Amino acid sequence: MSYLNLENLSKNFKDDKVISNLNAKIDKGEFFVIFGPSGSGKTVLLRLLSGIMLLDDGEIKMDGQVINELQPEERDISMAFQNFALYPHMKAYDNIASPLRANNKNISDKEIDQKVKEVASLLKIEHVLNQFPKELSNGQKQRTSLARSLISKPSVVLLDDPLRNVDAKIRFEMRLELPKVLKEFNTTVIYVTQDFREAMALGDRIAVLYDGRFNDIDFPKNIYQNPSSLTTAKLFGDPTINNFDANIKKQNDFIEVNVQGEQFKLKRKTDIQDGDCIIGIRPEDIILSNKPSENSIEVEFRTKTPLNLRIVFLVRLKNGLELLCSTTEEESQLIDENKKMYISFLEEKSHFFDKETKRNLE
Repeated sequence: MSYLNLENLSKNFKDDKVISNLNAKIDKGEFFVIFGPSGSGKTVLLRLLSGIMLLDDGEIKMDGQVINELQPEERDISMAFQNFALYPHMKAYDNIASPLRANNKNISDKEIDQKVKEVASLLKIEHVLNQFPKELSNGQKQRTSLARSLISKPSVVLLDDPLRNVDAKIRFEMRLELPKVLKEFNTTVIYVTQDFREAMALGDRIAVLYDGRFNDIDFPKNIYQNPSSLTTAKLFGDPTINNFDANIKKQNDFIEVNVQGEQFKLKRKTDIQDGDCIIGIRPEDIILSNKPSENSIEVEFRTKTPLNLRIVFLVRLKNGLELLCSTTEEESQLIDENKKMYISFLEEKSHFFDKETKRNLE
């Protein structure tokens, strides 16, 4: 049985539907990542869960209890904000201790000190406990904010894009450290980000939020390899997925594809109907070579650029369609840009989307 149930949640601001009939079931102890573009309603959803904002409709159930009417301090939910939201007049120590002092009048100073130092040690900020927020780096502010959200050992922790305002080195380190730290507290984590790499690195599951609802809830690998829609496919990947209009016709064990007069075959079986659709193929699933092969297509080299550890080629078909192809650095050295170039697709990695709804047809 799921621990946190979100049932038909809705929130409007006048005529603007921010959250619309949103549903999810989240397990106890799960690291649940909410991923979506800027403005999709991620922060609003966290505020609804925390009780800072009130729902227009729907129910939030935690461990079987409806918590819609509970005040934020009654929900056993904590939240760390994207902008850290530390009290500027308090040292890091007192910022971290503040939830204990606010919610538990009977706790002793000795207990508070023990808990503060325990969580500070886990997050490696013991050395900044006597400093004010203005004296802290962004990475130290982020860890202090996280420590404050964890010190009372809440049942659910909401993290609103906490790594967005830290530098790349700290962001990478925290992607490795954060899951380990949170497991120490045995808490359910709902983590918001608009970085697909972060979502895939951290999440047990990912919920993709746009148009006011979760359009996918699945394991990271499935989200990337089998997106339910073209919209989701475009949100994951750098460079983004290639997509183009096509007409397909099934022929025994292959598919005949017509793209603006350019014809080729894909060796694969599918249950989708003949006709017009959108084909999606990721750059790393296109094979680039100077030698033609069965079902390869001749292309014109346009340009190339390095991207992380890979090389991205821009090529153009005879009909003018441009595609991105991604290779390793070693593979790129085997390609002579001054000779004829050919591409072929990894057939099982191609996706077919409906032209109107953009939903995956398979």
